Amino acid sequence: MTDVDLIRLNFDPNTLLLMNVILGLVMFGVSLEIGPGDFRQALRTPRGLVIGLVAHHVVFPAFTYVLVLLLQPRPSIALGMILVSSCPAGNISNFLTHLARGNTALSVSVSTLSTLTAIVMTPLNIAFWGGLYAPAAAILRSVNVDPAEMLLHVTLLLGLPLAAGMVVTRQWPGFTRRARGPMKLFSIVVFLLFVAGALAANWEYFVRYIGLVVGVVLVHNASALATGYGLAAAAALAERDRRAVSIECGIQNSGLGLILIFDFFGGLGGMAVVAAFWGIWHIVAGLTVATIWSRRPPPVAALGR
Repeated sequence: MTDVDLIRLNFDPNTLLLMNVILGLVMFGVSLEIGPGDFRQALRTPRGLVIGLVAHHVVFPAFTYVLVLLLQPRPSIALGMILVSSCPAGNISNFLTHLARGNTALSVSVSTLSTLTAIVMTPLNIAFWGGLYAPAAAILRSVNVDPAEMLLHVTLLLGLPLAAGMVVTRQWPGFTRRARGPMKLFSIVVFLLFVAGALAANWEYFVRYIGLVVGVVLVHNASALATGYGLAAAAALAERDRRAVSIECGIQNSGLGLILIFDFFGGLGGMAVVAAFWGIWHIVAGLTVATIWSRRPPPVAALGR
């Protein structure tokens, strides 16, 4: 068996571009059900925004380091876990929060702010936590994220689709009502097809390293969802907000993670496999958790209305 630190993942830039486009379409569908009033409501509860950001950029990366110490994975796998935990929220988190009957406006706000602050926090967390773990420190080198590129990422994948959806909602309310259901179904189907395609393209690695990587990713992702929900519960946030923070923590922008891995680490074995498996598993886990929550309406008192 080839050492996982030496392999290179079959995940080319065209695939990443396709994923970005898909995420943009999903965000557009979610935005059809969000109005300006939702953002004003989220800003009335700034505690939720602060808890979401702290959970995402501080607590989860720190917990990942503890998890690495406990699991003692291969150096490149450990560094991949740290990198994934350092990425901003994935855009599908907004769709999943909506499906889970969580606070979608809070989810969108946390996603936006986590992506903006990731310009600083992502390289900082990778350098700090990766540098603390001696086996990974040997292969870690400085990661520089171009702020202009990150802002473009936010605009194209979150800001632009969101603005377009809100314009459509305001200008064509009849069309919006008819499109909400089909767009939601479209989002789920397209993501499932994307998962199947990614699995087929990397089948050899999925089979060969399932014992090394998949188990680690499952535990890591479960800890992310639990970290977000637990911190929000400890802060006495409403149930809708807890669901939003949990999903924001559990859904990382693994697409950005893969871009960083290919751009700055040469597609390093375990890092690339961890990010790719995460990109697949967090959709499965997120859809599962969101579907369960969708069947359990939040307490009326937690709605804050």
